[in-house]
Amino acid sequence: MHFPLHPETPVEGQSLEALFAGRNIDLDRMYQQMKSLMDAEGLDYRPRTHTYNSRLAQELGSWADTQPDGEQLHDALYHAFFVEGRNIGDAEVLIELAESVGLSGEAAAEVLETRSWREAVDRDWQRSRELGITGVPTFVAGGYGIVGAQEYETLASLVKRAAES
Repeated sequence: MHFPLHPETPVEGQSLEALFAGRNIDLDRMYQQMKSLMDAEGLDYRPRTHTYNSRLAQELGSWADTQPDGEQLHDALYHAFFVEGRNIGDAEVLIELAESVGLSGEAAAEVLETRSWREAVDRDWQRSRELGITGVPTFVAGGYGIVGAQEYETLASLVKRAAES
């Protein structure tokens, strides 16, 4: 399911300093916490200075999920954003990422130009509001939810709680 995380972010992106201005957030501490969680899972995670609007990436990801081996696009998007700091709101970047995992660049361009997966993502956004999702990742099971990157034990506890209800 897709979630509207900072949908107001302009296509060209926004600095993390501007995004979190006035919210008393220590960006270095936040990075170190995420880095520790990612390291524990064996995921590459590097410092970034900007955030980008993910709406088009979500639409392309929805389409990719219908294509053979399309789920690979999600890994490419993760790497582009969290490791390389690339603008995943830029259609050219998205087409390049689609092609890098064997998807048709021409088909990806058409998806982005026609916004043919807009309604699918709109439905996801509506569903996320109905579930009370306020951040990513959010894990939902049996009507219970946990927001944020979590350790295995926490996720196992969520599944156990859901199974008991």
